[in-house]
Amino acid sequence: MARQGSLSTQPAPGLRIGEAARRTGLPVKTIRFYCDEGLLQPKARSASGYRLFDEENLTELTIIRALRTMDVAIPELVRTLEVRRAGVCNCSVLKDSIAAKVESINLRISELDAMKDELARLLDSWQDCGGMKADR
Repeated sequence: MARQGSLSTQPAPGLRIGEAARRTGLPVKTIRFYCDEGLLQPKARSASGYRLFDEENLTELTIIRALRTMDVAIPELVRTLEVRRAGVCNCSVLKDSIAAKVESINLRISELDAMKDELARLLDSWQDCGGMKADR
């Protein structure tokens, strides 16, 4: 029992990737990809080579997940995380990124509306070819 008490005063050894995945809702494969791409640096490695993650890693994974949901590109994610890790408030960077994404979505909506209008005009002017139709 004394040994367990002494272990509780030491910092937690870190979470293995499966637990980090469970806590963030991301697949293990995705977390490995983020590590391989340099987006995320595990806190440490276990003696047997497992990646170990801490709460800061989980926070970064949550940020990455939210930004990827908005289709923020990997290079932009790297920039955002670097600014954050440097201790600089990156609210303006995130705001600009979100504003750019909103503009991109608005542009895509306009393009889709134009495509829809063109297809509707095509349907409105549609004329059957006059060929024979098979009886059913």
